Amino acid sequence: MMHYDGFLYQFRLDSQRVHTFAMFFQESSDSDSDFEEELELLALATLLTKQRKRRRYWIHPVNRKRENRGEFHCLVKELESDAEKFHQYFRMSKAQFEEIHRLIEEDIKKIRTKFRKPIGTKERLAVCLRFLATGNSYRSLAFSYRMGFSTVKIIVEEVCTAIWKNLAPIVMPKPTEQTWREIEKGFEKIWHFPNCLGSLDGKHINLICPINAGSTYFNYKNEHSIVLLGLVDAHYRFIIVDVGAYGRNSDGGIYQESLMGKMFENCQLNVPPNKPLSQNTEPLPYTIVADAAFPLKTYLLKPYSKVKLVNNDANKNFNYRLSRARRTVENAFGILRARFRVFQEPLQVQPNMADKIVLAACCLHNLLTQNTQETEEILTDEIQVHNSGFVDIGPLHRNPSQEATQVREAFKNYFVSSEGQVPWQIQAIRQSRTRYN
Repeated sequence: MMHYDGFLYQFRLDSQRVHTFAMFFQESSDSDSDFEEELELLALATLLTKQRKRRRYWIHPVNRKRENRGEFHCLVKELESDAEKFHQYFRMSKAQFEEIHRLIEEDIKKIRTKFRKPIGTKERLAVCLRFLATGNSYRSLAFSYRMGFSTVKIIVEEVCTAIWKNLAPIVMPKPTEQTWREIEKGFEKIWHFPNCLGSLDGKHINLICPINAGSTYFNYKNEHSIVLLGLVDAHYRFIIVDVGAYGRNSDGGIYQESLMGKMFENCQLNVPPNKPLSQNTEPLPYTIVADAAFPLKTYLLKPYSKVKLVNNDANKNFNYRLSRARRTVENAFGILRARFRVFQEPLQVQPNMADKIVLAACCLHNLLTQNTQETEEILTDEIQVHNSGFVDIGPLHRNPSQEATQVREAFKNYFVSSEGQVPWQIQAIRQSRTRYN
């Protein structure tokens, strides 16, 4: 028969269980073999039962002082009386903070019980916004706000989810035909590029090595990443975002396999019918502009390769005009990472959480970009900040269709015509003031 004394000691059963088990064993020691077998099974079941470690505290003594000494109840309350400092702390005004809180309050509210008081909704929002604004670790925020590590982690996830759920329909709705026409007017007026529906680009967002992911997220830069595709309007606002593609995927295939790419390919985004660039010309399709990392299509224009720029001013001129329009998406990514410094370094989270952080940040970016003056200040002062959180996707080498080539040629001819040219384009080309992709 098994030696149960050693077994009981090994698994540190509490005194009551030890006593009960010992008495039970003593009374049954002379029983038949069936009972002995059942007793051995009982011991084995106890062996397989995990002993839960008792919590030392329900709430740590340090965190019990949260409402008196926590950062939200002390520092943030003082910042409310100073608009400039409040904006520097949260990267938004107090009115914008209150508007976001109003929209997501019901989704992040917790029920109060007789055991303890829940963390308030404004405090939850403050923790999440501070995480996005600084990129501080969960542990650092936990000490600052006097919360548990797991509490901060859960708060950030829940608030990011609520922001995407409630803000996306407002600041990033599915485009209608009228929406596309308004966007096209913006590109023609500001960037002198007609029939343009947006500027497209993609970025690898670096992560720490995901758990049990193998090489799934390992990209060509020897980093782990997910991919963010963003289509941006003339005012640096995201129209559509697609996030979550594996970093290991070929950069040329990321767009092809994305939901955005498939919807454009299948004409599911309410794009208006073709429109002529000028009078007495053939109607041309509405297009989006992108760099060499994307395929050339009738609805997607990319620059001419360097080989086709030699002694060809018309092609150089097209690349210059396309580069000016593409500036909006580059600026949008620059503003995003300058405003939310969580993207300055690889994200210290797992891929599913990274998706939620990126989507929430894009929504907040659209909401905050309504302030034109603030956006220009970020572009001027902070857009050149070095970071390792974003990495460009690589170039795509693929033969375009003949129809797509003809569309690009038509735009090129328009840009060198008397109706389509701008006064400074020739001088810009000759002085090499732009970079051709």
